[in-house]
Amino acid sequence: MSLGQLFLGLLETQPRHGYDIKRLHDEHFGRDRGLHYGQVYATLSRLLKNGLVVVDGVEAGDGPERKRYAITDAGVTDFANWLAHPESPQPYLQSTLYQKVVLALLTGRSGADVLDAQRAEHLKEMRELTRRKLTGDLTDQLICDHALFHLEADLRWLELTAARLDELAARITESQR
Repeated sequence: MSLGQLFLGLLETQPRHGYDIKRLHDEHFGRDRGLHYGQVYATLSRLLKNGLVVVDGVEAGDGPERKRYAITDAGVTDFANWLAHPESPQPYLQSTLYQKVVLALLTGRSGADVLDAQRAEHLKEMRELTRRKLTGDLTDQLICDHALFHLEADLRWLELTAARLDELAARITESQR
């Protein structure tokens, strides 16, 4: 997701200071990884340069002046186009995990050990997400569900690969001759 698009969406409802944008981002999207102020102001600067936002006002404070940013008509159009455009599904055609399994087999190590270690790590993460989901608000529940569904798909792949590991090892051995 583009941080710029996210900022445009937050600004579409009303003009805001950089501090307010950071607070809203961290509250709704950044619970696990909040934004740094440098990211906020660098993104706002880029949006300003591209004509997608304007400085709507400047307020004096105890520290530096506080600029209030507002979305422009071009920014509204840009945001609406981004929102309407579906995200491309992200297939894992170059999976690091697959590469580890193949490399383990190529080097005479156990592909099953790689799969078992990964399965344990996935299950650990799933338990943590399930705990978080049970104690979290709706935002946490939805984010955790999304992550859990992806981890479930990974686990299905791990099981399928484990069932076909002998066949994969045979093909790798054959290709080495």
